[in-house]
Amino acid sequence: MSMIQEFKEFAIKGNVVDMAVGVIIGGAFGKIVSSLVIDVVMPPIGVLVGGVDFSKLVLTIQAATATSPSVVISYGKFIQTAVDFTIVSAVIFMVVKGINSMKKSAEAPAAPPEIPEIPAQEILLTEIRDLLKR
Repeated sequence: MSMIQEFKEFAIKGNVVDMAVGVIIGGAFGKIVSSLVIDVVMPPIGVLVGGVDFSKLVLTIQAATATSPSVVISYGKFIQTAVDFTIVSAVIFMVVKGINSMKKSAEAPAAPPEIPEIPAQEILLTEIRDLLKR
């Protein structure tokens, strides 16, 4: 089998295509959730904690000089990213939970197998056999 043919089989398999679609949709979904966090969730939280914009919180290690910029630790961006991650995780959890519950409801519980009725002839033959054994 040639290398091109092997690659073609690999690339066309459903798993690879599904994964590619998932990555693309996941990237777009990540942007939507990030916008939700930054533009909708964080401003009210900032107001609740006294008008603080988390993304601008920094710890200055060395002040700027004429020849070098300041050295800072941007812990506010870390807080923003942590909140973003928490919300994204919660949303993904709820989506997966919803999908799983839809799968369970779609899969109707299997009815127990019905025991077929034994014909009257077989019942009579069984009784005759049991009588002959005695």
